[in-house]
Amino acid sequence: MFEQKQMKASVLESQQGRALWHLGALMNFKALGEETNGQFWAAEGLADRNLAVPLHSHSREDEFWYVLEGEIRFTIGDEIRTGGAGTFVYIPRNVPHTFQVISETARWFGVGTPAGLDQWFFERGEPAAALTLPPPPSAPPNVEMIVASLKAYGTETLGPPPGV
Repeated sequence: MFEQKQMKASVLESQQGRALWHLGALMNFKALGEETNGQFWAAEGLADRNLAVPLHSHSREDEFWYVLEGEIRFTIGDEIRTGGAGTFVYIPRNVPHTFQVISETARWFGVGTPAGLDQWFFERGEPAAALTLPPPPSAPPNVEMIVASLKAYGTETLGPPPGV
């Protein structure tokens, strides 16, 4: 998957990275698996209260979240917790989870280890025209296509987003 190579240190300022509009969120990737020998990916996210992802689990990676601004409700296994700025969340692989932005907007920093799922975001997202929330979608997302594409990355969709 990833060719072993000498890794280089990197420093990115707040506005730097590879920014995507992805399913209603702005994702600004600070590190990709191709740059970390597949060890991890890291991204800053921004979304409004319309963002709620389906219940799912990852079979290949663990996730780490750090809420920077706003409030996000996390469902991890049977536990539901709301986290504001400064909240850290660890989600081991194979644990069902979801999240929902409950404030007007929220920003977070996320890491997946090992890398791999970062490629899915680039397959399904589009380059951001600005470091802002994307414009509203013109049509609902193709849920069947999203579920199928996630399966290729070891992510199983287990249920609808919260509140649906």
